Amino acid sequence: MWITRDLEPRLQRSARTRPVVVLTGARQTGKTSTFRRLFPEYQFVSLDLPTEAEQAEKEPESFLREYPGPVIIDEVQYAPGLFRYLKVAVDASRNRHGQFLLTGSQKFTLMKSVSESLAGRADIVELETLSLAEIQAALPKTTPEEAIVRGGFPELHADPDIDHVAFYNSYLATYLERDVRSLANVGSLRDFERFLRACALRSANLLNKADLARDVGISPGTANHWLYVLEASGQVVLLEPWFSNRTKSIVKSPKLYLADTGVLCALLNIRTADDLRQAPAAGAVWETFVCAQLRARERRMGRVGGLFFWRDRTREVDFVVDAAGKLELFEGKWNEVPTVADTVNLEFVRNVVGKSRIASGAVVCRTSKSFPLSNGFRALSVSDIG
Repeated sequence: MWITRDLEPRLQRSARTRPVVVLTGARQTGKTSTFRRLFPEYQFVSLDLPTEAEQAEKEPESFLREYPGPVIIDEVQYAPGLFRYLKVAVDASRNRHGQFLLTGSQKFTLMKSVSESLAGRADIVELETLSLAEIQAALPKTTPEEAIVRGGFPELHADPDIDHVAFYNSYLATYLERDVRSLANVGSLRDFERFLRACALRSANLLNKADLARDVGISPGTANHWLYVLEASGQVVLLEPWFSNRTKSIVKSPKLYLADTGVLCALLNIRTADDLRQAPAAGAVWETFVCAQLRARERRMGRVGGLFFWRDRTREVDFVVDAAGKLELFEGKWNEVPTVADTVNLEFVRNVVGKSRIASGAVVCRTSKSFPLSNGFRALSVSDIG
């Protein structure tokens, strides 16, 4: 079963208007499958194959004669030397759109090569795991709790018979062996796995690198580098605080989130929806899930860099969406029937920032149907975010 991705129309539009389209994201999010489904007539080559990667890196002119375009080049980050020659090929036929469709799983490594050689020539799109809206469009009976535990990797929903526990065990082992070894000089994969689990325990919390390093038994510099590796490979998201001149005492540290709740639950040994309901970390897992849904909503709306959180020394609002200066406020609550008491921090920020700047505010919860609260905020079903 194919699960339609919200980004498909954008990818098709980009291929009609730009010479290069770069699709990045974590492994197994469906980058290759999406390109091959949307552009079946294109040539295809994967640089996951060492022989192809070696030719692309060491003999780029010969490689491009064999694959002149239109072509899908998969995992292009394995041949950084190819990018200069792609630039020459693009500039030689600048009016030909959709010549090269590139995928890559190591975002920062890929973006460095793109910015150095293909600036102004490429449209860059990030594909994350499935949102709840995408899952429920294909499988309407899926509950949020089921989606949280099973995660957002397309393969797990296209084939419900797959054992998701075994999938994540294999995924984490493959990730540690492949991406970590290629991105970082990690002396002990066991230490890095402990670091990854420590990050999972801190998902939806303010990032304190010194505490994280101390708990794992590594240096702060190593912790900083390993966080870079996790972010570069699409495993974690660092959410920055929103602030203005009127709010003087807001913290400057980001919040840490695991990018996908399936990976998070695997690392926390939460295997079923019943496990989730009984887990002490249920609230943090829920907030992580809400974060993913809001990121998906922002991508669908074509907005980049508009999602933040708000915090001062005593209060926090989980999510702030800044759209042209108007703010939407969201709190993620694990409960099913929130009350006005759950909006105390929303009310506080509305008063601090000014009511004229607040477009809306909601408590995103497990209710099956959204409903208004008496003070102008809403109890919002997570399914209604989309």
